[in-house]
Amino acid sequence: MTDFSEIRECLVGLDDSRLPGLISRALDAGAAPADILNQGLIAAMDIVGERMENGEMFIPEVLMAAQSMSTGVDILKPLLGDEGGSDRGRVVIGTVQGDLHDIGKNLVAMMMESAGLAVHNLGVDITPEAFVAAVKEQDANILCLSALLTTTMPMMKQTVDAIVESGLRDKVKIMVGGAPVTQGFAEEIGADAFAPDAGSAAKQAKSLIS
Repeated sequence: MTDFSEIRECLVGLDDSRLPGLISRALDAGAAPADILNQGLIAAMDIVGERMENGEMFIPEVLMAAQSMSTGVDILKPLLGDEGGSDRGRVVIGTVQGDLHDIGKNLVAMMMESAGLAVHNLGVDITPEAFVAAVKEQDANILCLSALLTTTMPMMKQTVDAIVESGLRDKVKIMVGGAPVTQGFAEEIGADAFAPDAGSAAKQAKSLIS
């Protein structure tokens, strides 16, 4: 059985120059591309997420790790075919109507992609109706709503209500986040989960699906 610890250490240690060579070596040794993805790259990003939660890694380092992850995935993608397990879950994510902040939301999207989820990033200033349409179109398991302003937080409630009215509520888990958002607010508006940062958001998303 192939040991993927070196790949994990390389990605967590932000040593991306060695990563392509380590992936090639694992492939030459007969490792399955899906195993390299899941036990090497995705497992490494799980560690990155935990370190971010614990304050041991910060946004610039997390972005570098996610970029390295993308490099590794690009190498493996042609070899994965249908075995890659990218259908771990389908996520629709966006910043609610009236709010133009996207850095945190994009980091969450990146971490979720790094966790093996298929992410459809709608961008910013998204209406409740557009969220509903995207959840239907993508057949999403999870809807992630971001708000960075207290004045736009009510749009989260309106979006949750729109999902309920559309008849989709039983089919999709709703996660909320952003600087002013709290666990109490998430419960108040009927969301399934709250995530304070990108690392915990990816972890929460995986647990909501499983």
